[in-house]
Amino acid sequence: MGKLYPLKFKPILKERIWGGDKLKTYLNKELGDLKNVGESWEISALEGNETTVANGSLKGKTIRELIGEFGVRFLGKKPLIHFGESFPLLIKYIDASDDLSVQVHPDDSVAKRRHNSFGKTEMWYIMQTDEDANIINGFKSDTKKATYLERLEKGELLSLLAHQAVTKGDAVFIPAGRVHALGKGILLAEIQQSSDITYRIFDYNRKDAQGNYRELHTSQALNVIDFSRPKNNKSNYQLRKNVSNKVIHCDYFKTDMLLIENEINRNYEKLLTFKIYMCVEGKVDLQVNVETTPLFMGETILIPSDIEEVKLISENAKVLEIYI
Repeated sequence: MGKLYPLKFKPILKERIWGGDKLKTYLNKELGDLKNVGESWEISALEGNETTVANGSLKGKTIRELIGEFGVRFLGKKPLIHFGESFPLLIKYIDASDDLSVQVHPDDSVAKRRHNSFGKTEMWYIMQTDEDANIINGFKSDTKKATYLERLEKGELLSLLAHQAVTKGDAVFIPAGRVHALGKGILLAEIQQSSDITYRIFDYNRKDAQGNYRELHTSQALNVIDFSRPKNNKSNYQLRKNVSNKVIHCDYFKTDMLLIENEINRNYEKLLTFKIYMCVEGKVDLQVNVETTPLFMGETILIPSDIEEVKLISENAKVLEIYI
């Protein structure tokens, strides 16, 4: 059996009606001839959207192939117990040059029944914003289903929803069932369950390039919406140097922040899972045994479970540390 090492993947770039050019200008992604690129899928095992290894001897292999070849050495015991051999996360960078649709995602039980899929709980780490950037994050107050339907029918849904200003460094948790939307002028890192199930509720009456309105999913969304006012809006995390700072922990993923000045030694012996680093500021060198791998802002790397010691070296960098 071959050797495992820190794995970078070739991103899958997605054109979106609301996308822009920040993935190139801020994160140095090679967009080629693509226009209005809204998403860079960094690590994905979704069928039809499987990222492949971009570095080293395993170059070209998909996550499914890595799981098949290495099993617990790649995934770790904890993901195998909770999610089986299905890779549980989808990792993205998102550039919202325009407002995204108001939407909601189903939980595990609904997604399994309707789509044979994981549900979609997610979080956002805000990397850059234009002036007056904001998001929609749930309802302003507890809302009755009848009131929601009435306002939706009248085109007045936005009056029920909580608009929240965001800026660089904010972290926002979006559990399945919460109505939400990204506003224009936001660049972010997204950590989510491995699912692409979205129910679009309202789309500002926009038309696509062919002059058609995008499909809405009013009836599908109705039975998955949480109509209560959210109790948690942003994560008030600490930002201490050279330690792991808890940002957002939930049943599906845990995300911490590493603020690196000089170096951090991370021991993952007891974690029993793969780890993912997203470099959201600066540049960091990952040292595993005697080999060093650079990670630049806007890059993502996966550390297989059986790599238990990592040294991160940087003059000044911020890295999201993600695990199960």
